[in-house]
Amino acid sequence: MSQSHPTTVRARQAKPRSGPRRLLALTTVAAVTLSTLGLVVAPAGADPAPSSVSAGVARAGRPDDGVQTSLNGLVRGGEFPGALASVRGRGGRVRDYTAGVGDLASGAKVPVNGRVRVASTTKTFTATVVLQLAGEGKVELDAPIEKYLPGLVRGNGNDGSRITVRQLLQHTSGLEDYGRGLTERYPSYFDFQHRYFEPRELVDLALAYKPVFAPGQGWRYNTTGYVLLGLLVQKVTGRPVGEEITNRIITPLGLRDTYWPAVGEQTIRGPHPKGYYPKTAEPGAELADFTDMDPSMAWTSGQMISTPKDLNRFLGALLGGELLKPEVLEQMKQTVTVPGQAEWSYGLGLMKIKLSCGGYAWGHGGDIPGYETRDGVTEDGRAATIVVTAQPRTRESANQVNTAFDAALCLQK
Repeated sequence: MSQSHPTTVRARQAKPRSGPRRLLALTTVAAVTLSTLGLVVAPAGADPAPSSVSAGVARAGRPDDGVQTSLNGLVRGGEFPGALASVRGRGGRVRDYTAGVGDLASGAKVPVNGRVRVASTTKTFTATVVLQLAGEGKVELDAPIEKYLPGLVRGNGNDGSRITVRQLLQHTSGLEDYGRGLTERYPSYFDFQHRYFEPRELVDLALAYKPVFAPGQGWRYNTTGYVLLGLLVQKVTGRPVGEEITNRIITPLGLRDTYWPAVGEQTIRGPHPKGYYPKTAEPGAELADFTDMDPSMAWTSGQMISTPKDLNRFLGALLGGELLKPEVLEQMKQTVTVPGQAEWSYGLGLMKIKLSCGGYAWGHGGDIPGYETRDGVTEDGRAATIVVTAQPRTRESANQVNTAFDAALCLQK
């Protein structure tokens, strides 16, 4: 999932949609293109009021620094059952926060630094591996994907010989998103919540349609491209992409709470808040527990599991030059303009986000049924990741999450 500027961006209002097209849009399209289907409230009997403490602030006896207030505000209306965050200041001080409930049925607290589905933040992991391979001379960013996956991107005007690896990384390939194909197969997301998808199956869904625009002639957030990048990694290395992400990023950085789910693995290991999704698209629909699902529908575009602390560590290491050669990192940070957006732009699996307090953050963020993540780091060492345990249903609530993310970075000293 991608990310928008936390305070100055106003989400563009889309027409209400139902079924997988809308659900996939929230999972795979930029956070500013939200459907507005009305406010989602918690099931009857659930207490949406803040119920846990700021682990890094309240326990130490320090006054609230504003981040806790933001999280409390997120859960107060009941649209987000729980929220959790981790922030790091310029000097390296880390504070963890929670608010709301981690389980609507039991009322259990949100676990501090709990594991969540990070959705499209996975794209930054995938892009990093592709760029590492580029730095090793094994992948050419301006070579066509046809060179690495011959004959795969074909049909209905799609031509892999005209689409470069760089265009896949920056969403300028023009390929259709495979969510369109899921829309025509399934009435609702619940119909494929537990279905396993092969990566090639996802690509074929997209290639059944004509391109949205000619390669390099536009920008459109696209999950299909990142599935192709995952297949590229496997073809070049001869190993599973999850193994490559683990060996190249997770293990070297000591990300103990981050992992690539195994094939068919639908649960979340270790302490985690439950994720929720409305049972219907109607305003005020009751929330259903959506924690367990098969994440293969997102694969290298969005299936990873991590924690706020680990994401801060990952992004800090990435921007700090621990994972990529300097010249390759600079290419990753070369952004392209996104139509209709003045506050953020898109690089190679990385977004540049304008902050209300001046300067920019680098991150990505992600949306998947059950969880929304907003994350970023600044050049001066600040980092913040905020997660809510349901997706926004209105422009107001989307902006509220973005504002909380902005505050988490801007309040750090």
